[in-house]
Amino acid sequence: MALVLTKMIASNPEHGLSLAFGCVILAGLFQIAFGFLKLGKYFVMVPYPVISGFMSGIGIIIILLQVSPLVGLSGYSNALSALTKIGDSVNHLNVAATIMGVASLAIMVYWPTKLTKYIPAPLFALVVLTSINAFFLTEHNIPIIGEIPSGFPDIIIPSLSMAALYDVTYFAFLLAVLGSIDSLLTSMVADTMTETHHFSDKELIGQGIGNSIAGLFGALPGAGATMRTAINIRAGGKTALSGMTHSISLLFITLWASDYAQFIPHAVLAGMLIKVGVDIIDWRFIGQIDKVGLFSAFLMLLVLLLTVFVDLITAVLVGMFIANIVTLDRLTNIQLDSVTFKKGADIINGKTSAIPNNLPSGILNSTLLLSIDGPVSFAVSRELSRRFTENNDFVTLIIDLSQAKLIGTTTSIMIVDLVDRTKTNGKQVLVITGNEKIKQSLHKLQLDTLLDKKYQFHYREQALQSLCLTKNN
Repeated sequence: MALVLTKMIASNPEHGLSLAFGCVILAGLFQIAFGFLKLGKYFVMVPYPVISGFMSGIGIIIILLQVSPLVGLSGYSNALSALTKIGDSVNHLNVAATIMGVASLAIMVYWPTKLTKYIPAPLFALVVLTSINAFFLTEHNIPIIGEIPSGFPDIIIPSLSMAALYDVTYFAFLLAVLGSIDSLLTSMVADTMTETHHFSDKELIGQGIGNSIAGLFGALPGAGATMRTAINIRAGGKTALSGMTHSISLLFITLWASDYAQFIPHAVLAGMLIKVGVDIIDWRFIGQIDKVGLFSAFLMLLVLLLTVFVDLITAVLVGMFIANIVTLDRLTNIQLDSVTFKKGADIINGKTSAIPNNLPSGILNSTLLLSIDGPVSFAVSRELSRRFTENNDFVTLIIDLSQAKLIGTTTSIMIVDLVDRTKTNGKQVLVITGNEKIKQSLHKLQLDTLLDKKYQFHYREQALQSLCLTKNN
């Protein structure tokens, strides 16, 4: 959003601010469209090692960022700075603030479970320790939140011109995609913590509505707040009512209670957050990291480090890319088992019912059967083409797709290419298309223009019978 503001104001100083918040409104509309188009499932196809690394990384970030506030000093903007300055923070700690922070952490750790349903530990720590600081420890200069702006913002009506339409649309789409990824990853973290399952499309529609309205008031675009969500769950929030209460509480503080909230010590909040950070770390996966396999362990640790030292979105995107590449390679090896090349008598082995009575002896010795018996993705195409080149000694090629479950566009193109290459070399081609969906895919790629329909069949028996008739003639 900082980038959006900078670009818009630089290109249009007079209306740049209005255009920037126009991006927020449009981003919300994009998110609503994502939800109605049911695109949410594509944002959350994330393997568990990536989720685990993401969660543990967030937990470590929370802990590192709160070390300095815990001892009464100013916080840092990123985890790397906080990590490198831990020594300085400990050497210059504020003793009173540290005691308050440790007390807050102790309450979070040792608060009786049976009391949680009456008053959550964070709320008790917040009220009691803030009161102690306000009435008894003012001379110790323990850092507090300080003055909070109050009041309700004015409505901003964006002015959109055709000249700025491209930039506004581009940045709006970028904000929508990043916000959607961030929110749905937060939802997945919440699912893991609560053992529930969210509805991705509803989340996108709800967030889109919120962002569209937020833009009208000059507010930043909202996304899933993983840390606040985790705090909410650990405090006992289990339903949508807890999120609504959170929003209403913030509204109440902004409009009427900011004079009281300003006295909350940073150290108290830091102690609470450190406990939350420890709880978010996926200790279960870490405890089994020597049993999950080298790749899963590497992927989890990579995502964790990228989350802590780069940013959340980069960590997930890199993790997803690596996971998908490795998964695709493994699936390719499995799928290649369903691709076979047969010659001679092997063509009819296991298919005795398919042998025509008038099949001339030795006719199959010059015939190559390419059979696909399962799903084949685009990654298989290159290896399939290489194997075909190794089996190029034939007069007639039979391509049997009758048992294929799925053939992607890349594989369909390659099959049509094999037909074209074989015919160009003066050899005969017979294609068994099988189900209607595969037939339509090949038809769209103009198989009919390369191969007469008399050489296209539904069953292998028909192709072998045709082969007999051709040889007899």
